[in-house]
Amino acid sequence: MANLKEVRTRIASVSSTQQITSAMKMVSAAKFRRAQNAIIGMRPYAAQLNDIIADIDTGDGVATPYHAQRPAQSVVLVVVTSNKGLCGAFNSNVLKLANQRIAHWRAEGAALRLVCIGKKASEQLSRQKDLKVASYDELLDSPSFDAIATLADTLMADFVDKSIDRVEVVYNQFRNSIAQDLVCEQWLPIGAGGTKERGGRKTGNDYIFEPSKEEILREMIPLTLRSTFYRMILDSLAAEHGARMTAMQKATDNATELLKDLRLSYNKARQAAITNEIIEIVSGSEALKG
Repeated sequence: MANLKEVRTRIASVSSTQQITSAMKMVSAAKFRRAQNAIIGMRPYAAQLNDIIADIDTGDGVATPYHAQRPAQSVVLVVVTSNKGLCGAFNSNVLKLANQRIAHWRAEGAALRLVCIGKKASEQLSRQKDLKVASYDELLDSPSFDAIATLADTLMADFVDKSIDRVEVVYNQFRNSIAQDLVCEQWLPIGAGGTKERGGRKTGNDYIFEPSKEEILREMIPLTLRSTFYRMILDSLAAEHGARMTAMQKATDNATELLKDLRLSYNKARQAAITNEIIEIVSGSEALKG
């Protein structure tokens, strides 16, 4: 009977875990839909801004301070993870790529600074020796364009002042609810614009600039950089909720399978105990007759 009690305890424990993971999956599904709608709505706007900037030819000497290509002596690595766990390999993949980039820039002899967005990145990368780590975990709690743009403006100002020479962002790019693309994207400096190639065909547009190309670039480049930075955060949030939803679904399915096995083991053990009791009763009855 001790074995039966142990199995019953395990069944109760697994049932409780199944209820928790199922509830977490439902919560993640609701958050995922909101995050998915946000990134789907943001992408066309960001893509159109990039298209306009790419169509403005900067190859004729018209450029902004954000185009400045300098030797990467001072680098900022922005690492975007989540504030919470239980989302599969979402955070570990980002941290693995971030450590690879840290090793790369250390080998290049660059002065490296980390900007962590997400508690998982802050907790892990703050242990790195001889690295300045700044944390902005609160940006993920209620991601607003203004708050994220403030951080982007700070990094842009440091780049213009030549305090930093390069900014890279490591994050999970949202593809769908079950898949994310791990990317390391160069945010600053931005590449030269000019005509784009699509299927071997140049698609540069012949714009009439008013007031002037320089003034338009001066206004649009910072706006494009802020929008791109905001889009990266939204990408990571949508990917996070999709990964957590998938992880909780798998956990719920595993708990269901485990419950089946445990109930089968419990029924077998209970049947064996009943059979033993019957045998003992029959044996005792036979002994009394004898």
